Amino acid sequence: MVALLSSGMDSVVAAALASKQGELALALTFDYGQRAAEREVEYSARVCEVLGVRHRVLRLEWLAEITSTALVNSGRSLPELAEEELDSEAAQESARQVWVPNRNGVFVNIGASFAEALGCEAVVVGFDAEEAATFPDNSREYVEAANRALGFSTLSGVRVHAPLVGMSKSEIAELGLRIGAPLEWSWSCYTGGEKPCMRCESCMRRARAFRSIGRKDPLLERLGL
Repeated sequence: MVALLSSGMDSVVAAALASKQGELALALTFDYGQRAAEREVEYSARVCEVLGVRHRVLRLEWLAEITSTALVNSGRSLPELAEEELDSEAAQESARQVWVPNRNGVFVNIGASFAEALGCEAVVVGFDAEEAATFPDNSREYVEAANRALGFSTLSGVRVHAPLVGMSKSEIAELGLRIGAPLEWSWSCYTGGEKPCMRCESCMRRARAFRSIGRKDPLLERLGL
């Protein structure tokens, strides 16, 4: 399998699952000009070292050029949500502010090209049910549609493997701890500072997940926070 690895909690757990099954040949990390690109590349490399998986970074400068999203454009403010807003309509607006045009579509197809060339059967992704509520390209329906398309665009029938697609962030955090995924090297924050901002939506969802299962976030523990 080929993993799409952003270093976020979800992709790290999905990659760790594939690695434990002995089926992970390569992990791909994309730099498309996002604010946290440097940190995501650094942390993804660390994750791959722990998992013993070959890592490759692909730079997609053109993707930054065609979007003004706050995830890429530092001139725009990143949306911030209170915890009680994470499951409200406010989260829909927050998602629009960090949307990158067809990002997962691009990533999945690049991953499928590598998978077919390497003789791998699948592209492993960290899509989950909580993200799917505001990002349709994280949904089970998207995975099914992508697999239908890949049945035509790859001779070997590469498929998208989304082991977390029905799970919440809390369930993913619990699973990651149980299987020993290197969550201490997972970076979820939209910013790329030395420490997570603890204010952006992604940080808030991660914090809620670990709090809900009564466990300390391994990343914050490693950073002494």
